[in-house]
Amino acid sequence: MPLQIRRATPADAQTLSAIAIATYTETFGDSYPPQDLQAFLEDHYSVAPQRAELDDPRSAVWLLEDAGRAVGYLAAGANGLPHADAREGDIELKRLYVLASHQSGGHGARLMAAFLAWLDQPVRRTLWVGVWSENIGAQRFYARYGCVQVGTYDFVVGDSRDLEFILRRP
Repeated sequence: MPLQIRRATPADAQTLSAIAIATYTETFGDSYPPQDLQAFLEDHYSVAPQRAELDDPRSAVWLLEDAGRAVGYLAAGANGLPHADAREGDIELKRLYVLASHQSGGHGARLMAAFLAWLDQPVRRTLWVGVWSENIGAQRFYARYGCVQVGTYDFVVGDSRDLEFILRRP
């Protein structure tokens, strides 16, 4: 049975928190001291911030499910990236993660298609994405959708600072 994509609702806050923590830890868990990682996950991916995101009318989240179990997601909302050209109404693709066990199946592209259909209705809106400077695969992925680098910023996790590229699709 193919994996399903569905739009998340506020009732999915616990599910979204679990997949957000699992995918972030799987992807970046070895990059930070454990106490910094734990504090970051609690501040950004615990149930309360996920519920707030799901309650925000400017936000949208899609869950990728395998037999009813979340294995990936895409979260978008009001742009918060620090760039002089950012405008009210611009949208940021905040997170797109799929568990390693489900990668390389075209699921990122499927999540992106669902997101872009939402983003560009009724009119095409400016898209912003922050991408780790060393994640060449993600940079190539977003370039396929017309995103180009327009700036940089520091992504902070505890005492760690990662150089992030700011990408934009006008």
